[in-house]
Order: sequence, then C-alpha cells, then structure tokens
Amino acid sequence: MRRLGNRYKAVLGEHVVSWIRKQVGQIAVGWPAMAVKAVLSPAVLGAGAMIFDRDGKVLLARHSYKPGWSFPGGGIKRGEAPADGILRELQEEMGVVRADPPELFSVYSGKIGWITNVVFLFRFRNAEVEFRRNLEVREIRFADPSDLPDDTSAGTQRRLAEHLGQAPISPFW
Repeated sequence: MRRLGNRYKAVLGEHVVSWIRKQVGQIAVGWPAMAVKAVLSPAVLGAGAMIFDRDGKVLLARHSYKPGWSFPGGGIKRGEAPADGILRELQEEMGVVRADPPELFSVYSGKIGWITNVVFLFRFRNAEVEFRRNLEVREIRFADPSDLPDDTSAGTQRRLAEHLGQAPISPFW
C-alpha cells in the first residue's frame, strides 16, 4: 500500500496524499488519485472494424454524423470488453454480420481536445452483411482496399495501408 501512495504523490502532491491517508486510510489513496486523473486527462474507448468479404473487398460505411467513407464502429461501454463492444456496435450499425471470428489488428490512440481516444481496431474476414439502414449509418459499400473512393477518411486510408503492408502500423489513429 505504501508504494501505491508514493506513486500518486507526484500527481496529487505529498500534502494531499497525507491528508487523504489521515481522513480515510491507506486503502483509499488510489481512488482519489484516479478520480483526479480522470478529470484532468479523461480517456474514451472505442472499437472499429475492418470487414473483408470473401473477395478481399473492405466494407466502408457512410455515417450520418461525419463526411465520407470510414469503418463502422463506436464507443465501448463502461465495463465492456472491446471485442464485445465491436460486436454490439456492428449489430447496431450494420444489422447482421456473419464472418470469421474477429482478430485484434491494432490499438491506436489519438486526442480529441484534452480527451485521449483509444481505438481497438478489429479485422473480420469472409464476411457477409445484411445491412439495415439506420440513424447512424446511411449506406455501406464494399471497395477494393487499394482503390478506395475519393472521400474515404484519412484514418481509414492509413489503416488499410497498414493492412496491405504498405505502411508500418502506427500507434496513433
């Protein structure tokens, strides 16, 4: 327990850690530090899907809330495993997706304002999709990964270049 308290002295300051110890005991030192860290540097988890059909074409989605073509995906709920999150998001955004089990392709981070966005990107192969149009996704299409539509998002283009071995996998979205 002492080691945990020392770790948070740098974040909270020694006087704050000492005060917390006196007020609520050694065990609670980690919780206030985590709360302060969550407020000062929040993180949001998301999951995306590179979905390939049997011909090797990639599924692209046109979302209602952003321009161009990109991968389907969305936020991971609190306490939800990333693989469960992407399966839920695909059901919500796509409808029925049948494919080989998902493979974790990579994990990326990025910043949105002061918030850190961590994205788990999964790859699905041999997919069949029964798309249901909805409020989030207006349309989908399968495209050759090396010949994408002009308005494909830059992040989607970078991830597909990584998938094709044309670029090293970046830690940043």
